[in-house]
Amino acid sequence: MKSIAVFCGSSPGISPIYRDQAAALGKELAERQITLVYGGASVGLMGAVADAALHAGGRVVGIIPHFLNSREIAHTRLSELIVVDSMHERKSAMAELADGFIALPGGPGTMEEYFEIFTWGQLGLHVKPCGILNINHYYDPLIAMFNRMSEEQFMQDKYRPMIITDTTPQGILEQFSSYKAPVVPNYLTEDRT
Repeated sequence: MKSIAVFCGSSPGISPIYRDQAAALGKELAERQITLVYGGASVGLMGAVADAALHAGGRVVGIIPHFLNSREIAHTRLSELIVVDSMHERKSAMAELADGFIALPGGPGTMEEYFEIFTWGQLGLHVKPCGILNINHYYDPLIAMFNRMSEEQFMQDKYRPMIITDTTPQGILEQFSSYKAPVVPNYLTEDRT
């Protein structure tokens, strides 16, 4: 795995554990020589993961829409900063550059990014791992909701293993190294006649 996209908040959260674990992930990526691809900001958990990766000698690629450049405060010390025109372009570029995806704690934007990339996997548009770093039990309700989706048959059981969760950066990256995507139809190329 050469690169991982990290979705996370532009806020630091209420507890220092969020920032500490974001930094631990950035450091771990750098130590494994995995490029960090992220939203390009210098603030919140985004800044923490990027700063730690850079401090550990890692490569960091930020992707930020020009209209968020001042609000999210683009990071000025990245290996590469790509400025795009829209959120759609940001997500598309992150998806193209990354070999896997990890969601750290964040708000609605983080959820939207994670759910879109997870859905693309369900549709067979990629076979990359989609992980949730469950810091401080932040994602316990979401993980319970995924289980409920499966129990109530709103998500097929074969997709449940696509939801990779762990409480440590090392643990989630180890799961990524052995990930095998479920065989699903690609709805763009499958002959449906």
